[in-house]
Amino acid sequence: MVVSPLLRAVIMGPPGSGKGTVSARIIKHFGVKHLSSGDLLRDNMQKRTEVGILAKSYIDQGRLIPDDIMTQLMLTELKALDQYNWLLDGFPRTVAQAEALDKECHVDTVIDLDVPFETIKCRLTARWIHPASGRVYNLEFSPPKVQGIDDITGEPLVQRDDDKPETVSRRLQAYDAQTKPVLEYYREKGLLKSFSGTETNKIWPHIYAFLQTKLPDVSQKNDAIPR
Repeated sequence: MVVSPLLRAVIMGPPGSGKGTVSARIIKHFGVKHLSSGDLLRDNMQKRTEVGILAKSYIDQGRLIPDDIMTQLMLTELKALDQYNWLLDGFPRTVAQAEALDKECHVDTVIDLDVPFETIKCRLTARWIHPASGRVYNLEFSPPKVQGIDDITGEPLVQRDDDKPETVSRRLQAYDAQTKPVLEYYREKGLLKSFSGTETNKIWPHIYAFLQTKLPDVSQKNDAIPR
């Protein structure tokens, strides 16, 4: 029996590009382990681990978390996933982080969600959340049944500071400055696969077809268009 090599993948894209949605579909269809730097940071901060306390001190000062802290956090988690196919989300964010990752393991493919910034601005500024559960609504394409109210609990929705128009512009500029070099780094290695578009549902079938060349679909549903 031939054992297929394990897939080591990274997903990249600006905030609001649909990374969360696409990652969830990749997990569902291909059974990969998903490691999100944001989720991991929040978990460590909530548990008040040494790294979590340190990371929070940088965030509270409005500073970027240094490369060595993020790298240590992610690589420690990855060691536990060495027997699985995995998908990294939110890491690496800098070339230094990408180089540190390369020293530990070989990345096979980098999925880049190339969504126009104007589309993202419209998408994010229409986004409201239910803080307790993290449920996300979008006023344009998935609004709550009652404006400003969570469908399940009836509690009020809020707009994160991150989703306010002036903040969105700043976040996109920061992503562009920080992450373009990382995309170039992977492009030069021949690992970057960009998927362009303005709608996640139209980009997804192309990503699905691409990943099918690397992994079998493990989901039980045989949808005409996998969602």
